[in-house]
Amino acid sequence: MPLLARSVQAPLHIEVRRGAVADLGRILSDRRISSGGEVAVVVGPGLGERIADLLRPSLRAATIYVTAGGTLDAALELADKLRAGHYDAVVGIGGGKTVDTAKYAASRWGLPMVSVATSLANDGIASPVASLVNDGIKSSYGVHIPFGVIVDLDFVETGADRVNRAGIGDVISNISALADWELARTTRDEPVDGLAASLARMGAEAVLTMPGDMTDDAFVTVLAESLISSGLAMAVCGSSRPSSGGCHEIMHAIDALYPETASHGELAGLGALFCTFLRGDDRRFVQMADCLERHRLPLRPPDVGLTAEQFVQAVEFAPRTRPDRYTILEHLAMTPDETRQRLTEYENALASR
Repeated sequence: MPLLARSVQAPLHIEVRRGAVADLGRILSDRRISSGGEVAVVVGPGLGERIADLLRPSLRAATIYVTAGGTLDAALELADKLRAGHYDAVVGIGGGKTVDTAKYAASRWGLPMVSVATSLANDGIASPVASLVNDGIKSSYGVHIPFGVIVDLDFVETGADRVNRAGIGDVISNISALADWELARTTRDEPVDGLAASLARMGAEAVLTMPGDMTDDAFVTVLAESLISSGLAMAVCGSSRPSSGGCHEIMHAIDALYPETASHGELAGLGALFCTFLRGDDRRFVQMADCLERHRLPLRPPDVGLTAEQFVQAVEFAPRTRPDRYTILEHLAMTPDETRQRLTEYENALASR
């Protein structure tokens, strides 16, 4: 009887530790990603010189490009530069904007890309998705999953605390996204990929219950590995379904209606908590609220600079951000008045837990 299996794209190398950036040349060579060190290294404007100094001893043949990142135009400009050169690989070093810009540009020409995260804001460090702004609207573009994923804890430690804590919100939002996926299975017979769901759930559960905070290497390592696991779940599934449900619909709606309100992870965590409340899952609601509060992440609309009415408008708009996705928001199909009532109940539930 034949054995059936499937092939899954995954990075050749994953490493979370201190000092990884300085070791990049050896890692690329050992993993046969680039034996000669002829790589294009993409950095953000803030870290450029510091990273360049660290890389020169191990990557003498590297060309360093500085990009503001975050937009489709920046990614296309970088792709043009890559086409004009001769490179074995592309290395994106920095936060989400820089990494996503490098992922998209590398995929344009089929170059292997290595993601080196210096912050832990979201799960894009290992995902087959690049989030880029085009004509003022942030969109998701399919790209090849990184060949390598490296998190340098030295850089994470010196990064902005609020940026890194946002990754906690993005990871635990997987719990809400998976509940939405299960709802779609029972309501609309949508298939659920068990392997993808397991990868997304394990990381979320680990961060939800892990003691410590961003000053603790053990906690930061678990957070980094959980973000990587979330990215792999998307690669296994072939879409963002295991990590994106009503939580991310609300996040995208706030981004569209009220730009620059808060970060991806902060809004995803808030959206996940509200969606969990809507589902009536009291145990999860308290557990997630306690985790977000412990890590000083937003729990209420005013925490991200929104009025109650603005949040209601965002929830009403949210399903339009993912028309093909079925979540608790589509299931309830609340009117604005119903959403206002549920938001009041949500605030009361937070106060009384």
